[in-house]
Amino acid sequence: MTAAHVIERGDFDELLGALSRRGYQIVGPTLRDQAIVYDRIESSADLPAGWKDEQDGGRYRLRRRDDEALFGYAVGPHSWKQFQLPPNVKLWEAGIDDHGGLADVAEPASEPPRYAFLGARSCELHGMAILDRVIGSDLDPFVVAVQCGQAGGTCFCVSMNTGPVADGGFDLALTEVIDGGEHYFAVEVGSERGAEVLTDVPHREALDTDRNAAAAVHARTAASMGRELDTTGIKELLYRNYEHPRWDEVADRCLTCGNCTMVCPTCFCTIVEDTTDLDGSHVERHERWDSCFTVDYSHIHGGAVRSSARSRYRQWMTHKLATWWDQFGTSGCVGCGRCITWCPVGIDITEEARAIRESEGQPDADS
Repeated sequence: MTAAHVIERGDFDELLGALSRRGYQIVGPTLRDQAIVYDRIESSADLPAGWKDEQDGGRYRLRRRDDEALFGYAVGPHSWKQFQLPPNVKLWEAGIDDHGGLADVAEPASEPPRYAFLGARSCELHGMAILDRVIGSDLDPFVVAVQCGQAGGTCFCVSMNTGPVADGGFDLALTEVIDGGEHYFAVEVGSERGAEVLTDVPHREALDTDRNAAAAVHARTAASMGRELDTTGIKELLYRNYEHPRWDEVADRCLTCGNCTMVCPTCFCTIVEDTTDLDGSHVERHERWDSCFTVDYSHIHGGAVRSSARSRYRQWMTHKLATWWDQFGTSGCVGCGRCITWCPVGIDITEEARAIRESEGQPDADS
């Protein structure tokens, strides 16, 4: 699929207007708390124009670009998971009657807003598809993908075959091109509703020069990944090394804080909690995000199944790269690099896999 149309930067807000007129609530990237996060978007003025991110293990910083690119960053701490699997959902609430039983049980309305997701990257589209396969979802957002123009320092989507160029899962896909005085978006149409929205936006047919410029952006990004992961036989590799001493080494550093699972676009652990008010007259049941890094998550009647940091990190990494294949027919990792960036001590899943592989005398295919 190649770009067939071009939207000039000056007409970009017409795309947002076309979505708003169709009743979509637009969610996209914006600046908040010194990070690029997903929030409600009204116009291009809300986007992080002229900002980029610098990422490495345990490090995330925003820096000014030397242009006014709207999408000149990699990925931030937020993923679209928060809309597929909200971090806190009230399942029901009730009063307590005179006999201590439940009264007036009420379930909240569950109809999700009509979302339009703006700025979804290829790795994120794969993450959404993987999570939907696991949990199922009635969410059907209009997706405006953005092809990555810059790889982050912890990105490794090329290794996972999940990017940097989206080849499906979107209604419209944009490649931002800035060349001299030109600033425009090469547009690929991915659905009938995408084509219908485009009719309401000023655009022109793409020329060969436009398509070549977009292809150059894609190639440059693919060649500048911050990390690599050799996935050759990785499921079997991890299964063979369940008692590898490397798990002890990483456990010495791991804080078991769960940051990696919170920022991961596919982690889906949840817990159900009941709470009452202070006078005991009202009770609510909530489903909240949890993490396999918490001791209580694996607690059963005899205690925690995974009581050590070693066992919990091993569970997480082995699930992502190995047992997920057995359960769902795909990897649970999309190579977005968030788990590396947002780990306080910079633990790197690609480095851990490499160390185990090299201990067997196998050269890393990507080194």
